[in-house]
Amino acid sequence: MAAAVSSVNQRSILLVDDDTDLCSLMVEFLGRNGFLVKTAYDGRSGLRSALADGVDLVILDVMLPVVDGFSVLRQLRKSSAVPVIMLTARAEQADRIAGLDAGADDYLPKPFGPEELVSRIRAVLRRTSALVDTTHFLDVGSVRIDVRARSVWRNEQPLDLTAVEFDILESLVRAAGRVVSRDELTTMLYQRAATPFERTLDVHVSHLRKKLGDGGSDGIRTVRGAGYVFSYGSEP
Repeated sequence: MAAAVSSVNQRSILLVDDDTDLCSLMVEFLGRNGFLVKTAYDGRSGLRSALADGVDLVILDVMLPVVDGFSVLRQLRKSSAVPVIMLTARAEQADRIAGLDAGADDYLPKPFGPEELVSRIRAVLRRTSALVDTTHFLDVGSVRIDVRARSVWRNEQPLDLTAVEFDILESLVRAAGRVVSRDELTTMLYQRAATPFERTLDVHVSHLRKKLGDGGSDGIRTVRGAGYVFSYGSEP
């Protein structure tokens, strides 16, 4: 295992990739940008480190020896909501959707510029950092959100949401009854506008709906050509 020099204020990142040369370069580059980086070179050791080391974010390659990245992510999501950025050398949309389906927070195709990776890391960490808010709880219909603990209940039953799913639900609940556009949500999540054929947001919303389950009149409704709205109670 390799790591950059530690600092009290550094955020810790686990880089799981079997390309040792790339790992060495990224440890150095990310270290210069204020991150503490740990490395693992196969899926099994990567999963073990992700669960045991208490890292702030995982960068996970798809093509790994022993256990592939998708399998690692699925196992990780059974017990951890740590943010995950997936790396893939394959450009097919199906691979990116598969990563999102498994619970990834973002993806980045190889080859990538290290500056873009740093930007993606900071964006994901901004989204998933504990929010300082005077409103500790949000209660709308059958949904209750603890903003500080980033926990959600539906009909008093806890829900296991990924970081992205939590951010989407919080945004929709805060705007309950109002349509939130795809551009608003995509900007909040990724600091950019939505593209016409992108399915990233749709995949996350689909997963979120399944986890929310059947709550009567409470839930996420798609407004065609406009965005999404959290309807509740007597809302249409």
